[in-house]
Amino acid sequence: MARVRTTLVFVVLAVLATAAAPQTAHKSKPAQTPAKHAVVTSGDLKWGPAPPALPAGAQTAVVDGDPTKPGPYVMRAKFPAGYRVAPHWHPTDENLTILSGSFAVATGDKADEGSMKPLGPGDFVRMPKQMHHYAMAKEDTTIQIHGMGPFAITYVNPNDDPRKKTTTESK
Repeated sequence: MARVRTTLVFVVLAVLATAAAPQTAHKSKPAQTPAKHAVVTSGDLKWGPAPPALPAGAQTAVVDGDPTKPGPYVMRAKFPAGYRVAPHWHPTDENLTILSGSFAVATGDKADEGSMKPLGPGDFVRMPKQMHHYAMAKEDTTIQIHGMGPFAITYVNPNDDPRKKTTTESK
C-alpha cells in the first residue's frame, strides 16, 4: 500500500510539473532576433589603403562588422614582403589567422627579428589586450584579424607611430 501511495505521489508531481511547464515558457523573454547570415567571397572584398595607424604599404578590407565601433568585427590585411609593424599594443584582444604568405610575430618592447616566431597559412595568433608585440611579413602576406571593436593601436615608442610622421619625414 505504501508503495502504491509513493508511486501515486510521483505521478501527480510529474503531471503538475508538465502542466506548469507551458505557463513558465510564456513568462520567459522572447528570443532575440538572430543576427543576419553573412556569406562573403574573396571577390566581395573592397580593398583599400590601411588606416593611417599602420605603416604605408598595407591594404585592408572589412569582411564583417565595423572595426571602428564597439562590437565584433572581421577584417583582412595584405602586407608586401618586408613589411614591419613596430612594437605596439591594442586595448582589446587581437586574433590573427595567416591566410597566405609568411608572417612573423614576437612580444616585447623592442623589435628583435631573431626572436620572432615564423607563421604560415592556417596558423593562428592571439595577443591579449595590452600585450606589447611586433610583426613582420617575410613575403607578400594576407592575414585575417577578428576581435571586438573598436580596433585601435598604440605604439610603445610614440616616434614609431605613422600618424605622427610628417610628410617631409616620409619623403
